[in-house]
Amino acid sequence: MSKVSLTVNGKAVTAEVEDRTLLVHLLRDHLNLTGTHVGCDTSQCGACVVHIDGRAVKSCTTLVGQVDGATVTTIEGISRGDELHPMQAAFRDNHGLQCGYCTPGMIMSAIDIVNRHGSDLDEHTLRQELEGNICRCTGYHNIVKSVLDAASRMKLAQAAE
Repeated sequence: MSKVSLTVNGKAVTAEVEDRTLLVHLLRDHLNLTGTHVGCDTSQCGACVVHIDGRAVKSCTTLVGQVDGATVTTIEGISRGDELHPMQAAFRDNHGLQCGYCTPGMIMSAIDIVNRHGSDLDEHTLRQELEGNICRCTGYHNIVKSVLDAASRMKLAQAAE
């Protein structure tokens, strides 16, 4: 057993876990943050994506010990109170989801993509970057539309700050 300390969605967390505990299980089973999904357990689907120190990471293959001292943000931590994150709002407004299972990981990946590429993100680059996230429902058209819309919204939100 190891004791780890990290910040999750702005709150300090200390936990004693087995050394083999995956981050996704700490989040879901110990912290009850069930928005992070387990889809494949092999880092193929992207349903488990969270941000670790501001970068998108698949939590199903990340040991908790690797994030000791880190800042973790999950889908539950990106909104500001009742105000959705611009990416969440764009997914809602552009029908970027159907069953919703992939949506939290897709949104977390998309935020990272926009943060790295900015509002000048083009469709080809976006589609390449989203290859690590699988959606079995939508065909990706409305997901791409949502992310491109959110890139503009995120730029406006940054300018307003």
